[in-house]
This record gives sequence, structure tokens and C-alpha cells, in this order.
Amino acid sequence: MALSTAPRWLNAITKAQKLPENHHQNVYQLATVDANGAPHARTVVHRDILHPAGHPQLPIILTTTDVRTPKVVQVRGTPRAELTWWMGGSLDQFRIAGPVRVVPSPKDPTHAGALDSPSPALDELHEQGFDWEAKRRAVFDEMSAHMKASWCRPPPGSVMDAYEDAKKWPQTVPRLGEAVSEEDRRNQEWALRNFALVLVEAEEVDWLQLAEKPNQRTRFVRQDGDFEWVEEIIVP
Repeated sequence: MALSTAPRWLNAITKAQKLPENHHQNVYQLATVDANGAPHARTVVHRDILHPAGHPQLPIILTTTDVRTPKVVQVRGTPRAELTWWMGGSLDQFRIAGPVRVVPSPKDPTHAGALDSPSPALDELHEQGFDWEAKRRAVFDEMSAHMKASWCRPPPGSVMDAYEDAKKWPQTVPRLGEAVSEEDRRNQEWALRNFALVLVEAEEVDWLQLAEKPNQRTRFVRQDGDFEWVEEIIVP
């Protein structure tokens, strides 16, 4: 049996990320739809790319969110999304579409069914004993103290009386295991309670290369069954 290989678009992203001209190109736009079919897009920070051991053809793009945001309701109602990752240094655009899931705290009432929908990548990770809570805590801990504190704020999108109200919120949250005061421990627990992973399982990718003359554009689609990727050249 032939070994599975990573799709060419994934190798292209990995290469593009390492280019000096793409330094700090670590954000992309994530689009979802609400119950009325209205689109909603926002910029999120890229955190990681995962795949089951031995299955590089099943990549999952990982970002994060506050479990109280409207996007979480949208994802649970329509669990598909598309992200657009523009790398301005190399002039590459990657549009990645597929099923999307949210992994919240075990204390969240929706945690038990968060990953129940059929998924080749997630099913394989489950078989391999992947620990999502350990991953969630590790990603949380990698963030700056100021970024961790953003999960201690009131629910995103809620109304404020004045911009100055933000000065009353916690400004920093220490790393796990490093809280000293009772206030730090409370803030840390609250931030971690609101912190969630967002997983986009790639099924279709559109790669546009504007640095190439003439411009090049390729569409990649993951096949059912063997989950290998088929690519075709399309008009830019």
C-alpha cells in the first residue's frame, strides 16, 4: 500500500509561512452563516495545522475563539466554513473550505457532543487517542498574558457604556500553574472556561499565485474513500 502524502497546497502553505517576506502573516478571514443564511466574516489568528499520525492528507486548520461569540452559534447551526488566508509577501491566497467544529471547555454544556459528527480526520485522531483538552490548554498557555485576559472580558459584541469601561477589565492572566493571587486564579479559570478551539477540516482548497506571471490558480478537492486530493488548473 502506498504511503499517504500531504496535499501540494499544504506543502505550499508550509513553505510560504517560512518565507521572510511572510513574517507575521498569521491571520486569515473566517466566514460563517447565521440561521437566516446571512454571511459573517471576521479575522482570526492562525494557531496550528494538525493531522492524524500517518495521514497528512487529512489536515485540520486550528484557530481559537471565545465560546460566547455569535460565530459559535453560527458554526453549531451550520457547521461549514471557509477561510481566506492572504500572504502578502509572496502574493499567495489560500481559500480553505470544509466542516467546522468548536471544542469548548469540558465545563461547557455543549462539550460532550462537540466532535460527534462524522469526520475522517477527527475520527482517526480519536482512534489514536488524541487529547483535545490537553491541546486546548496548551494553545491557551502559548498566548501572551494580555491575550489570555481577553477571555475575561464581558461577552464579545455586548454593549458598553463607554470605551473607558475596558480599563476595569483584567489586563493580564498568568500561565497555567503560575497564578499567585486569588484574583489571578479566578481570572485564569474564567478565561480558560471561555476559551475554545475552532477546527476547520479542509475538503476543498483554492490556491491563487499572483507572483506568477501569468497568474496561476489551482483547485484541490479531497476525494471520498481514499481521501487523496485531486487538483485542477482553473482560470485566475
